[in-house]
Amino acid sequence: MAHKVLLVDDVSMFLELEKEFLSLSAVDISTARNGQDALQICRQERPDLVVMDLHMPLMDGAECCRAIKKDPHLSSPVILIASEGKEADRQLCLGAGCDDVLTKPLDRMIFLEAARKWLPAVDRRDRRGSCRFNVKFRAFNLTLSGYCINLSQNGLYLAADVDLELDTMLELIFVLPEPVGTIVQAKGRVAWLNTTKARKKSTIDEGFGIQFVDISEVDRQRIDHYVSTLPPTARA
Repeated sequence: MAHKVLLVDDVSMFLELEKEFLSLSAVDISTARNGQDALQICRQERPDLVVMDLHMPLMDGAECCRAIKKDPHLSSPVILIASEGKEADRQLCLGAGCDDVLTKPLDRMIFLEAARKWLPAVDRRDRRGSCRFNVKFRAFNLTLSGYCINLSQNGLYLAADVDLELDTMLELIFVLPEPVGTIVQAKGRVAWLNTTKARKKSTIDEGFGIQFVDISEVDRQRIDHYVSTLPPTARA
């Protein structure tokens, strides 16, 4: 039986974003728009994890969290989501007895790391597809080229005959092939090496794994749409 996750927010956009974050996880997702409905679902369905916004109508996240923690029949971990930069909101969440606090705007990897801490069924890996297209990149005031072998919205594997060190920062530019067909510019760091000196995967060409550290949300979405059209590859 799949584990259950309850997502609670009065804004549809955030519910859809969180569901997308969990799309690769083997979990059943329920949603609620306020704390009252969330509390009722908790008592009926006993979710394995609750992720809930702080500010909602009828019953806010802090009040609902307190009710969950006081109920001896409920044991769901609760992650509350507050506004970034508002320490008073963070303290309100912690005072309600929540298990973790996240802030908006939500970051995919931070969200998944926090969720997996309480529910191992949450998959932190992202959708990744096999592909091949040219990539220009700039490092140490040099413009170099290679090609992408696999891609996700959070990074790519860059095949290139270049010796770089871990954490080297790169400026990247590439054109996503059809059906997207758009130019993407991003900054990334060398996250792992697959070079002659540090060969980890002999089945793919020498190169390195790149983690995006500065990329627009629009380009992330374009990449994810493109990847959805590709054959899946083994996830790093």
